[in-house]
Amino acid sequence: MQDHDELANTTSRLGVCLKAARRARGLTLKQVAERTGMALSTLSKVENGQMSLTYDKLLQLTAGLKIEIAELFEPAGSRPERREVITARRSISRAGQGHLVDTTFYSYRYQCTDLVGKQMVPILAEIRARTLEEFGALLRHAGEEYFYVTSGRVAVHTEFYEPAVLEVGDGIYLDSSMGHAYLNAGEEPARAICVCTSEEPDLYQKLRSISEAETRSVDA
Repeated sequence: MQDHDELANTTSRLGVCLKAARRARGLTLKQVAERTGMALSTLSKVENGQMSLTYDKLLQLTAGLKIEIAELFEPAGSRPERREVITARRSISRAGQGHLVDTTFYSYRYQCTDLVGKQMVPILAEIRARTLEEFGALLRHAGEEYFYVTSGRVAVHTEFYEPAVLEVGDGIYLDSSMGHAYLNAGEEPARAICVCTSEEPDLYQKLRSISEAETRSVDA
């Protein structure tokens, strides 16, 4: 439990921080009371270090002011500024370029393969398999992905949803760890742009290893 001096210091710090947060937003105590639904007298006592707040009241206060709870215990000026990190990475993908993985049932052309440690992997896909038997086991890997159909029709199968058919211009965003498969659902070639993303730095290598497990790999 907090001793008397520690509790007093916490109460005083809360008051100072609340006043700083309020003034930074050009608000009066009355406006804060209106935004948060808290009594004006309560807010005045808090600012003057005469009382503290329960956790529920702190959440009510931060929700009304749309601020992080940390701002009520650490003045904004005392927090180190976050410096934006600019990597200046860039890669141009020319037509026909990329790492091609070609199979009987699909072809994937991985784009911008000169960049290592990507958190996003863009793929140009052509879907040939028309049944789950042809496709094989559902795919599963870390992260999430977006699949956008550019030609033909594609049936999307997942382990938790009924199949969905995507037409040209349709897209689907899904959890990649959920079993999934893309099948050609039309007479014409089915092509799409797929973007996979994950916090894992070696996502590209893992995706390649999955698709190359039973295929031949061709560098283009």
